[in-house]
Amino acid sequence: MPIPATWSRRLLSVMRIVVALVFFSHGISKFFGLPPFPMAMTPLLYVAGIIEVVGGALLIVGLFTRPVAFLLSGMSAAAYFLAHAPQGPFPIANGGEAAVLYCFVFLYLAAAGGGAWSVDAGRGRG
Repeated sequence: MPIPATWSRRLLSVMRIVVALVFFSHGISKFFGLPPFPMAMTPLLYVAGIIEVVGGALLIVGLFTRPVAFLLSGMSAAAYFLAHAPQGPFPIANGGEAAVLYCFVFLYLAAAGGGAWSVDAGRGRG
């Protein structure tokens, strides 16, 4: 039996929260080593880490979801083209699957909003 359509806004919120928590963990890894970050930090990675922590936190609670998700979509696209695409054309081979998925999930959130369980919805902007 399929999930009723009346659950779509709630499941949108669940997807936003889960994706944001995992994205947030990328920034936490860069700054606090939990789990250990496998690369040397560069200025570009510091900027990415700040965006991951701040943007991830805002998306976890669903505040300013549309503009934050749009920014994170662009950052994920840039990450793919700067770090992964030079390694080869296929995301499965160049390690860029997560960046591609983040890019398009965030693009969807930029259009769809934060869902029923978000600060934005509570403010009448969801």
